[in-house]
Amino acid sequence: MLLKISWKNILDKKLNSFLCILLMTLGIAIISLLLLLGKQLQDKFTKNISGIDMVIGAKGSPLQLILSSVYQIDNPTGNVYLSDIQEIAQNPLVKEMIPLSMGDNYLGYRIVGTNKKYLEHFKANIETGILFKKDLDVILGAQVALNTDLKIGDSFASAHGLDAAGEVHDHTKYKVVGILAFNNSVIDNLVLTSLSSIWNIHEHNEEMENSEDKVAEHPENEEDVDMDKREITSALIKFRSPMGLMSMPRNINQNSKLQAALPSIEVNRLFELLGIGVDGLQILAAVIMLISGISVFVSLYNSLKERKYEMALMLSMGASRTRLFLMLLLEGVLLALFGFMAGIVLSRIGIILISNQISKKFHFDVSQMSIQTGEIYLFAGALAIGILAAALPSINIYKLNISRTLAEE
Repeated sequence: MLLKISWKNILDKKLNSFLCILLMTLGIAIISLLLLLGKQLQDKFTKNISGIDMVIGAKGSPLQLILSSVYQIDNPTGNVYLSDIQEIAQNPLVKEMIPLSMGDNYLGYRIVGTNKKYLEHFKANIETGILFKKDLDVILGAQVALNTDLKIGDSFASAHGLDAAGEVHDHTKYKVVGILAFNNSVIDNLVLTSLSSIWNIHEHNEEMENSEDKVAEHPENEEDVDMDKREITSALIKFRSPMGLMSMPRNINQNSKLQAALPSIEVNRLFELLGIGVDGLQILAAVIMLISGISVFVSLYNSLKERKYEMALMLSMGASRTRLFLMLLLEGVLLALFGFMAGIVLSRIGIILISNQISKKFHFDVSQMSIQTGEIYLFAGALAIGILAAALPSINIYKLNISRTLAEE
């Protein structure tokens, strides 16, 4: 026989190649998944705080205040008097104040009392229907309408609290009067109504039960209502100039019963905390990729030792050493390429699974599948590892002694 065939050697080689691809796949999948999640979360967090200079609410955790009021993914720190908020809003440094009142939900989607400034802030457009004008009128975020199948004219009862399992306010029902177009912001997952609707639900239950067909006209300005004892959850503040950021937050925190939190600072702090874990996972993934590169090196080195006779025979029959070198190099490149492709597919599967869980719990969409810039560099890195790992053992082709190798066999 000119070529010695060993099924054990063939199986060992296939197993080694599989392990190399598996390690490369895991490393690339982890890094790709982190790139996708990090980019989408950062984009959404940045977009939602854009234009919001300060959030005012009850004393407590400033991060909790930001998460609950801006991102709608945490419990509020408590309620505050609207009159106290309005007093701050009258400061010449304040350009705009957007009140928010929370406490109820429908099937897990938060019902937020506010005014049309909230829609204007997010540049949200009504796709069908009209803006709420009467108490108990609501407009639905696009994702809410899609997932609940509510339509204009439908009525529904809200549940107390932010959990879908809360006590249902079955004595009164909200009426859908409008549906928003997709906005790619937190507003997609909210049910919006007027402040007075929230107050009526919680403060006038008996009155609303005895007069279900009587619906009060909603004043165009919330300031026209008696605000002495009215409460809201928080308020979003925009300043006229950077001077507001320099003086007002500290003054509010030190000299009032309210809390002022700055979204930019708290979100940066949050990403710094998350960054520690993300960096650790990226380092782990890089180590896995490095191990896969070493595995490719060992696999091809052992393969070359076992195939010395085959290589010597091919050289004696006229094959050039460069051709054999490139053939072995191609093997390393293909291992890296298959590993990269499998890793990208695995990361997309991971994104789908994670997105479903995040959507169920936080109503947050992170399902974008587009290739990230970092993944292009990741492809180049994987290719470089494959080429380097294959080139180091393959260079021994140029040192192979043909006659001695054939004589030994």
